[in-house]
Amino acid sequence: MSMNKLYYGDNLEVLRAEIKDESIDLIYLDPPFNSKANYNILFKSPETGDSAHSQIEAFDDTWHWGNEAQKEYDEIVRSSHTELAELIQALRHFLKENDMMAYLVMMASRLVELHRVLKSTGSLYLHCDPTASHYLKLVLDAIFGFGNFRNEITWKRQSAHSDAKHRFPNISDNILFYAKSDSAQFHPVYIEHDPEYVKKFYRFNDNDGRGLYRLADMASPNPRPNMMYEWKGYPFPAKGWRYEKSTMLKLDNEGRIYYPKRPDGTPDTKKRLCLKRYLSEQEGSIVTNIWSDLNVLSAAATESLGYPTQKPVALLERIISASSQEMDTILDPFCGCGTAVHAAEKLNRKWIGIDITCLSISLIERRIREAFPGVQFEVHGTPKDLESARDLANRDKYQFQWWAISLIGAQPYQGKKKGADSGIDGLIFFKDDHTENYKKIIVSVKGGEHINVAMIRDLMGTIEREKAAIGIFITLTEPTAPMKQEAASAPLYKSPLFPNGIYPTIQILTIEGLLNKTQKPEYPNLYMTDLAFKRTEKETKKQDSQTELF
Repeated sequence: MSMNKLYYGDNLEVLRAEIKDESIDLIYLDPPFNSKANYNILFKSPETGDSAHSQIEAFDDTWHWGNEAQKEYDEIVRSSHTELAELIQALRHFLKENDMMAYLVMMASRLVELHRVLKSTGSLYLHCDPTASHYLKLVLDAIFGFGNFRNEITWKRQSAHSDAKHRFPNISDNILFYAKSDSAQFHPVYIEHDPEYVKKFYRFNDNDGRGLYRLADMASPNPRPNMMYEWKGYPFPAKGWRYEKSTMLKLDNEGRIYYPKRPDGTPDTKKRLCLKRYLSEQEGSIVTNIWSDLNVLSAAATESLGYPTQKPVALLERIISASSQEMDTILDPFCGCGTAVHAAEKLNRKWIGIDITCLSISLIERRIREAFPGVQFEVHGTPKDLESARDLANRDKYQFQWWAISLIGAQPYQGKKKGADSGIDGLIFFKDDHTENYKKIIVSVKGGEHINVAMIRDLMGTIEREKAAIGIFITLTEPTAPMKQEAASAPLYKSPLFPNGIYPTIQILTIEGLLNKTQKPEYPNLYMTDLAFKRTEKETKKQDSQTELF
């Protein structure tokens, strides 16, 4: 079995460099919708009790026309995908060089690669909203072939609301389902019958332990002369019976034939025989392309991690069950908070996830390990040593900061925007008394080569201003002697409930020390729980099963 994998990086680059041709059984992608919304990851803040006040910008999902979009546009036009090249040129002529066009170009490049890595028996589900779904369907038609379109699934994600003044309320998402070829696997999905349906149709019960049943026609839908025979005094229907005599005998022996009777208990041969279909033997109602039984996650939902576009695991379980089998490989190239890989692991599939933010990869690592203790997977792209940490800091200091604070289990600072610097990069909350108050630890991250004692003094000032208990300074470069002296000169924090609980108020931790696990934050915690991130509950893996029905 190949190892499950998480990749940090641009999915286009990862797909081209790491994913082999026809190696994936199922692809689910939930890309940004180009809806001009800034999505934020929310974290619970013990200070306020209101997660809305503690958030960090995860990604800005507005795509803009620029050099990168132009480069990918040129690649498409010059490629061997002639139908896509013609379509993308026509779309540019219609849309011009705007954000929507940039979004479609960037998606088209990735969908070409996703088609390449998909097996001939594989399928792709693209989750989108009406903002761009009509354009995306054209792009998918050009890449997969319009004959391989299977469904446009409508997911009713919430109930009606009254805030729409000039249109009907928008309460659904679209999921575009395409197969790679006619040989793509598909397994119909069933859900429990609606109680009203059961009440209306399953009205009979012989009290023989087999439960409720309904009556089904035993007449042949087409003329069948060889099925025109009398059965126990009951004449055959106009077109004959549906079953041969041997089958009728088997059904009769099993008590599956309903024989109409008169009030006195004698056979009523003027009425038709019926087949008993027991509710307990039915798979349920078949799922159609309208999904209204899967609700969007509320903030209070057990599985909610606070990620703004998080989808319910049940939604991904349905997709994965329909278009894959155990040990198949599932790919999510925009894996966000990892719902697809979570569902894949739960259903005993192999999986690959890709995301462009270190923060998402850290969230997924944590989520999967908490939900499935002992699970094995590889993480690629995030720093594993000092050299790769330095490389990340040089390429993107904000991704470096988010990755660094994840090493100590801190949460990103509230409302942090690129370019802003309040002296706070992360927070840790802890309790070490019996009051309802939480203590706060300020985390500051520095990825540059030039660090000095003034930065320690700044952190001390931030601690005083924020009324925090402890400050942690994470540095990529070894601290200078004056920095260590300044940190050592700060008063110690004394914990009220821990007799030996004396902790440095200023703690300097190096990236090297955190990576080789020779360093870690020191602070008391009465409740050894993580107050930075909502924990994921442990999962029980499911086994595929099929019920044999008559």
